[in-house]
Amino acid sequence: MEKDHVSIWESCLRIIKDNVPNISYRTWFEPIVPLKLENNILTIQVPSPFFYEYLEEQYIDILRKTLRKELGTGAKLEYNVVVDNNNSVNNKPYTIKLPTNQNNNLKNKPVSAIVPSDESGIRNPFVIPGIQKIQIDSQLKSDNTFDNFIEGECNRLARSAGYAVAQKPGGTAFNPLMLYGNSGLGKTHLAQAIGIEVKERFPEKIVLYVNANKFFIQFSEATRNNSRNDFLHFYQMIDVLIIDDVQEFAGKEKTQETFFHIFNHLHQSGKQLILTSDKSPIELKGMEQRLLSRFKWGLTADLQVPDFETRMNILRKKIYKDGIIISEEVLEYIASHINSNVRELEGALISLLAQATLNKKEITLDLAIKMINKLVNNTKRELTIDYISKVVSDYFCIPVDSLSVKTRKREIVQARQIAMYFSKNLTQSSLASIGSQIGGKDHATVLHACRTVTNLKEIDKNFRLSIDEIENKLKM
Repeated sequence: MEKDHVSIWESCLRIIKDNVPNISYRTWFEPIVPLKLENNILTIQVPSPFFYEYLEEQYIDILRKTLRKELGTGAKLEYNVVVDNNNSVNNKPYTIKLPTNQNNNLKNKPVSAIVPSDESGIRNPFVIPGIQKIQIDSQLKSDNTFDNFIEGECNRLARSAGYAVAQKPGGTAFNPLMLYGNSGLGKTHLAQAIGIEVKERFPEKIVLYVNANKFFIQFSEATRNNSRNDFLHFYQMIDVLIIDDVQEFAGKEKTQETFFHIFNHLHQSGKQLILTSDKSPIELKGMEQRLLSRFKWGLTADLQVPDFETRMNILRKKIYKDGIIISEEVLEYIASHINSNVRELEGALISLLAQATLNKKEITLDLAIKMINKLVNNTKRELTIDYISKVVSDYFCIPVDSLSVKTRKREIVQARQIAMYFSKNLTQSSLASIGSQIGGKDHATVLHACRTVTNLKEIDKNFRLSIDEIENKLKM
């Protein structure tokens, strides 16, 4: 009996479910709807272009293997991408030909080259080629709601301000609203929660979340394609613009200039801006003063490390949501020993659940102690450019401020080069960001510094020993 598209997809899902984590299966495969099977081509429907991109990046191998198993080596897969339940946008579906040679790169798949645009004719940088899109995907993660954000003394001001903005976007004194704090404290969650709440209250408003680095990449592509005006006009159409990690703009003068004009236009038009950063505006380096002054126009609210009570509430919410029962004794132990940020706290809980599930053990205090102790011992310090600069300065017994002083003194220049070298190799920061934070230099200076250090390591034994000693101190 010949199989139809539903049975083929169900067969694929049975294999996929056995090979990916349960949470990944629920998130990325359960929402997929099989639509049709014609000429050995299976068409599946996915909820957004972002969803399609993520599947291709993370799961294309298993999709390829399972589909081949069911349909043979000539199998093809087409994606039908929708914006919402009522508006299909697949004017030309994505087509991925599953190659017979497993080493072929799927990035070479045939995709229509129609220029993406919205109904006004302005290019939309969030539309992937081959699809014309009228509605703008807000790029928000559905789980990042106010209901899932645990309030405590550490974030009460930020959350209250965020909720006020969501009720009246662009109509409060909190414009822009800038949220800042260390990594893992919930800045992105809270910023997206505002966006989600706005969309629920005001469906007609255009809400967009974008990471600063993605904004920079889009701007660079628009510059190369001579479509900078389209880029500018697109962002000026947004009602609520959420820019995550604005510190990534450091040292990128043209990007800052463009964002400055977007900021002014939106603010003057009564549109809402929400920004997140790992530092307060006064601590940001490599940013234009006129931009920093605008960051201070509204409200700047920090998110701090959660206290014990907040950490307990976060854990209780997590296990309640997942339908898991864990004793208060175990939760208290986790909350007492993982106290740096929310991300590590939730990660510890997930690790404990995984240990218990894989080893078919009950979640006891003894199991929690073993797992948490191992996790804490294996946790490395999160390296920052500031911390690297301090370690290097201490090693050479010079003030850390001297790294930013204009001088040709050999010991200062070499220390600065070493700090740049380790910042490039041990952090995710861009060359421009590293240069702006260490001496106000450009990316070319950072590259030169890294080459100099690498070359000296190869020819100077004593220098190599110094580099090894500094690296050991950084990794302690």
